[in-house]
Amino acid sequence: MNHDHYSDNYILGILNSVETIALTGASPNPARPSNGVMGYLLARDYNVIPVNPGQAGKEIQGQLVYARMADIPVPVDMVDVFRASEYLSSVVDEALALNPRPSVIWAQLGVRDDAAAARAEAAGLKVVMDRCPAIEYARLFV
Repeated sequence: MNHDHYSDNYILGILNSVETIALTGASPNPARPSNGVMGYLLARDYNVIPVNPGQAGKEIQGQLVYARMADIPVPVDMVDVFRASEYLSSVVDEALALNPRPSVIWAQLGVRDDAAAARAEAAGLKVVMDRCPAIEYARLFV
């Protein structure tokens, strides 16, 4: 897939189909983008589960934080990646090891790794990179 452009239908299909989102790189700091996006998605009735090893066992936005995606006790539909591009490959590896697997890997603004995306897509996952689901939601639904 060409990751330089996504059709509105592709993005809408993802946003309409996912319910549970693992947010990797979640921050408890309200000034951090991951915190604001998490709050935005929670307010739109998504089940957002924060993942951050340094915050595991604590709460962010009222949600229990897990150290790894494998620790989350419910199936995840989408992984929202608030990590630098060099970590996207390891996030994809962790997502592909889940059973069941998520259906979407969504890498935030500025996050892109075409090789990691190709691996995820080869395994049947949809991939969005260098986009923010909160921005896309506001653009497409409001």
